[in-house]
Amino acid sequence: MMLSRAKPAVGGDLLHTDKRKKKGRKIPKLEELLSQRDFTGAITLLEFKRHVGEQEEDTNLWIGYCAFHLGDYKRALEEYENATKEENCNPEVWVNLACTYFFLGMYKQAEVAGFKAPKSRLQNRLLFHLAHKFNDEKKLMNFHQNLQDIIEDQLSLASIHYMRSHYQEAIDIYRRILLDDRGYLALNVYVALCYYKLDYYDVSQEVLAIYLQQIPDSTIALNLKACNHFRLYNGKAAEAELKSLMDNASSSFEFAKELIRHNLVVFRGGEGALQVLPPLVDVIPEARLNLVIYYLRQDDVHEAYNLIKDLEPTTPQEYILKGVVNAALGQEMGSRDHMKIAQQFFQLVGGSASECDTVPGRQCMASCFFLLKQFDDVLIYLNSFKSYFYNDDIFNFNYAQAKAATGNTSEAEEVFLLIQSEKMKNDYIYLSWLARCYILNKKPRLAWELYLKMETSAESFSLLQLLANDCYKMGQFYYSAKAFDVLERLDPNPEYWEGKRGACVGIFQMILAGREPKETLREVLHLLRSTGNTQVEYIIRIMKKWAKENRVPI
Repeated sequence: MMLSRAKPAVGGDLLHTDKRKKKGRKIPKLEELLSQRDFTGAITLLEFKRHVGEQEEDTNLWIGYCAFHLGDYKRALEEYENATKEENCNPEVWVNLACTYFFLGMYKQAEVAGFKAPKSRLQNRLLFHLAHKFNDEKKLMNFHQNLQDIIEDQLSLASIHYMRSHYQEAIDIYRRILLDDRGYLALNVYVALCYYKLDYYDVSQEVLAIYLQQIPDSTIALNLKACNHFRLYNGKAAEAELKSLMDNASSSFEFAKELIRHNLVVFRGGEGALQVLPPLVDVIPEARLNLVIYYLRQDDVHEAYNLIKDLEPTTPQEYILKGVVNAALGQEMGSRDHMKIAQQFFQLVGGSASECDTVPGRQCMASCFFLLKQFDDVLIYLNSFKSYFYNDDIFNFNYAQAKAATGNTSEAEEVFLLIQSEKMKNDYIYLSWLARCYILNKKPRLAWELYLKMETSAESFSLLQLLANDCYKMGQFYYSAKAFDVLERLDPNPEYWEGKRGACVGIFQMILAGREPKETLREVLHLLRSTGNTQVEYIIRIMKKWAKENRVPI
């Protein structure tokens, strides 16, 4: 954004140099160093002259300017604050001090210093950005109206569009400037960053290549290229793009060191998250979000919630993540309030003009309808971006559930079986839905095998209940009887005996009708004998009499 290009408000006459002849090696001129953007050299020269008593006029302003552009805002702040204490202080130092406060995140101090400065285009741009930081729409519009059709003001406007997630508007401004003058090479990085935010990673790469052809060692550009590779391919490809950057790291790359460490955690699937991310939570905005994602993946929903509960979302990503956390917590705690908050966040993003046609926006609407149990609407949205997530386990899990909930259990079964994650395949929700699909698709034996693979637990008991009742409803009495038998042995509840009795009688009827092998009667009698109910003997007597008359070995 254009604040980073702020310069001390001094005229050209202050750029004079000492014209006395020097002996020996020629000392470079300040103008030469500044034109070459050698700010380290410029500071060295200015400090040397200050030390030997030959300092230039407004030396502290120039040192502050150079320190600012080197990212050493604390040093710049020290120089500018000293300048304000001088007698006959140049009043325009206040806007430079305000810009420094801004970059240090000291927005209140920046506003106070900014209003002390004479009116200027830089002051208006600064106050424009501060109005955005304070979410003061009225002031924002006032300062917006003062912007002119000049490069600095338009770039400042574009940066606000970017921060408000109006990426296409920002692209339009950058494109218009580039059409007039392609010399603004760095604008290609800004355009590429906007396309990245719009999920057009391939387009972002194409635009970024224009800049990298000229500046192949740019830290920011190479980092963005790595992020595109992460989205287009995988973390390994992304890390490879950063390798040369890390291998050739020098002092000029120090400012991006933490950013690169952060991104490597992401590229490596969360490896080292607890060591790297916590100190960066208040430094890099994405660090908090990625730490929340890490906690979610570790099933530590409460830690994720504690980290995000006080965050006031301003971007679609923040709204989405806060929705996901509330949904996870709501499901874990059985809290309708959290579920309602999640549904509202998803609806807000999915219904917004900027996100409604994006994949994340459609995912949000699918999630919203999922929580509302409107599964026909869920499928409308999931089908619209299905091709992007063919091998994605989470997508397939949700898609299969929606298919099953709308009665399409045949396709639901196929999609459930595409899932590769062992953790997901051992989840009770997965097992219960797949068992139900098997039963409805007339494959009760497969449903029974799911139960047999489970260890004894409350979840296995629940799956038994599902098997017993759903198989009974579908007329699959053999497996219903087996399930009710186990339930009865685990818990001598009269309801389980009644279920087993009905299932056993159902099997007997199917044998009589020729729809079940006669040999099955032997196992039915075995199941009945394991019950101490007084009704058993009467039922067994009738079955044995029929078996004797029909010469069925029992």
